Amino acid sequence: MSPHLTLRERAEVEAARLPALLARAESLAGTVLLGEHGRRRAGLGDDFWQYRPAQVGDSRRLIDHRRSAMGDVQFVREREWQIAQSVMLWVDQGASMRFASEANLPEKAERARVLALATAILLIRGGERVGLTGTTLPPRRGNEQILRLAEAFSVDDQSDYAAPEHRAMIPHARAVFISDFLGDMADVRLALTKAADRGVRGVLLQILDPSEEAFPFQGRTIFESVGGTLSHETLKAADLRDRYLERLAERKAELTQLTRATGWHLGLHHTGDSAQTALLWLYRALDGGTS
Repeated sequence: MSPHLTLRERAEVEAARLPALLARAESLAGTVLLGEHGRRRAGLGDDFWQYRPAQVGDSRRLIDHRRSAMGDVQFVREREWQIAQSVMLWVDQGASMRFASEANLPEKAERARVLALATAILLIRGGERVGLTGTTLPPRRGNEQILRLAEAFSVDDQSDYAAPEHRAMIPHARAVFISDFLGDMADVRLALTKAADRGVRGVLLQILDPSEEAFPFQGRTIFESVGGTLSHETLKAADLRDRYLERLAERKAELTQLTRATGWHLGLHHTGDSAQTALLWLYRALDGGTS
C-alpha cells in the first residue's frame, strides 16, 4: 500500500477488503461438512453437551437422576470437553506474501487469509474458541469473533518477512501458523520452541506460488522483493535455478525437522491448487490427523 495515502484512505482500503474476505471464507467453510457436534466432545467442563445411557464403569455420581426418572434407563449428563479448546492463529501479513506470479493466481496472502478465516469459522461453529497469537485478540466464540478476525487479517505488515507471533500462548492450546516461511528461520524456531514449552501443539502450513517451486526464469531478469527493499539483476537467470531449488529444499527440510521435534504438523499448499483441499487438511491436522 502506498505510504502517501492518507489515514482515511488507508482505512477505507482496509475496510473494503472485509466483505470480500468474509464471503470467500464463508463459501469455503461451507464446502466442509461437520458432524452433529463438530469438534465438541465429552469431558471436563462447564457446558452441557448431551445425555447418554449409563455404561458399565460409570460412577454413580455421574447419573442424572432427573433425566433418568423419565424412563427405565439411567442417563449420564455429559459436559463439553474444554481442555485445549482454544485455537490460536498466526497469519503472515508480510510483504513477501503479497506475491502472485500470474494474474489468474491469488496472492499468497489472500489464500492464507481465506484459509485461516474459513478454519476459524469451522472451529467456532464446532464449539471452539479461536483467537490470534499475541495479546491483541484472545480466543473467543461467536460471530463477533469471526468479524474481529477478518478485520485483523485485512491489515498488511510493511516488513518484507513477518516474524511469527509467539507471545501469550495459552498452555495446552492448539495453534495454526500460515506463511511462506521464507524469512528468518530463527524466528520460526523461537516461536515453535516457546509454544512447545507451554504444551502447545499445532500446524504449520507453508503457502508458495507455483513459480517459487519451479523457478521458470531465464535470460535477463530482475528479482525484487515485494516490499522493495531487495533487488538483484542477472543476465542468466537459469544459472541460478539449481542453487535456488537446493536452498528451497534445505528450507523445507529444516521446517520438517523443526515440526517433528516440537510435535507439530507441516503442510505445503500451492496457490494454484484447490483451497478446499488445504482447508480439509488443516482441519484434520488440528484433530491430530496427518495427510
